[in-house]
Amino acid sequence: MERIKLLVADDHEVVRAGLRSLLANTEIDIVAEVASGDAAAKYVLSHPVHVVLMDVRMPDGDGLLALMRIKLERPEIPVLMLSNYDNPSYIARAVALGANGFLLKGCSREELLSAIRRSAAGEHLWTRDELRRITGALATPRLGADIEAPLTERESQVLRHLANGLTNKEIADALKISCETVKEHVQHILKKIGVNDRTQAAVWAVRKNLA
Repeated sequence: MERIKLLVADDHEVVRAGLRSLLANTEIDIVAEVASGDAAAKYVLSHPVHVVLMDVRMPDGDGLLALMRIKLERPEIPVLMLSNYDNPSYIARAVALGANGFLLKGCSREELLSAIRRSAAGEHLWTRDELRRITGALATPRLGADIEAPLTERESQVLRHLANGLTNKEIADALKISCETVKEHVQHILKKIGVNDRTQAAVWAVRKNLA
């Protein structure tokens, strides 16, 4: 059986150590560990890798941005996203950007092994339930992506943070404004770009290269 070369990208050493333990004595070799999305993208462009297992939120290089870079340069490389957060915006962006699947860090060893093996074989792991949750977002008419919505600079900032999966409180903290103000901005954004919820707004932002 051909051994699977896995790149692990996660900023927490304890997570990387746990993955090493879970994958010990299997045909899956962790060929490198990095702590940022930027480092993951750079590694993939210069080393042979069969699968990338990448955290979504990392302080020195967002995993979803790295996913986009990897898929632009090496679209044949399967990428599995890994997260603590069962966040519809993350999942929608992962689908839109070409990830093979989305794993929660609480998954079982068998689920992890199966996901890596199936990804190495070229399979996509999206379940019917996951796709159902974001079907409305991904099915938003393409016309919507072509609308030049007159967003203010602040609304554009809020939208970028929203598309990265931040909560209203996290956006408020990042922009040093109140949660109520963030809520108002979000409502204005949804109305202006013609979508119904945050997940659809996140997909719209990805398609417009705003996030």
